[in-house]
Amino acid sequence: MKKLIILTGAGISAESGLRTFRDSDGLWEGYDIEEVATPRAWRRDPALVLEFYNMRRRNVMDARPNKAHQLLADLQDYFDVQIITQNIDDLHERAGSRKVLHLHGEILKMRSEMDPGLVREIHEDMPPGALAPDGAPWRPDIVWFEEPVPRIAEAVPLVRSADIFVVVGTSLVVYPAAGLVNETPYGIPTFIIDKKIPYAQGLSNLTAIEAPATEGMAELFEILVQGKF
Repeated sequence: MKKLIILTGAGISAESGLRTFRDSDGLWEGYDIEEVATPRAWRRDPALVLEFYNMRRRNVMDARPNKAHQLLADLQDYFDVQIITQNIDDLHERAGSRKVLHLHGEILKMRSEMDPGLVREIHEDMPPGALAPDGAPWRPDIVWFEEPVPRIAEAVPLVRSADIFVVVGTSLVVYPAAGLVNETPYGIPTFIIDKKIPYAQGLSNLTAIEAPATEGMAELFEILVQGKF
């Protein structure tokens, strides 16, 4: 099977009702990102940060995969599909996608503040002051603004191995994730799906599908399955 590598962003989950800060003037449900999504915020007011992520976790658990998520899972019948997502929800997995790399962490996991490798699943609210087995506080297993993105090291070789590369629902302005498009092998079929096609310098053999993720994925599915790929 050919390797189909897919980079997804907030636009694919938006149609499941999960809002993004870029769609709401720098706010997530009334929260300033500087106050809830940075290491400085965590040091200053961990209870506020946990309150915010507890709300986001509940939102994710209430959401359901949409048609775009399901179509990506269906493509596994035709290709060796690897999803690289900037999203922290589990909608790809719930739709049936088997290989998903979460660049920015997962809302349904928590980790030790001291040891990033000490991770546990969490499906309820995180209480302030809870400690991991190593004695450090538990924190959301999320990559905050101003933090490095360690999983990018796993993503780069995956993108370099692509036979086909697809971008769905991302503005390509958040780095280092946005830089992955520059790691694709030259000349492979490349597709971008978004309501507003982002600027992607240097991509050859590019097909742009300007549409919401659900509509764009339906079009892409037909192209890929019916096409000679």
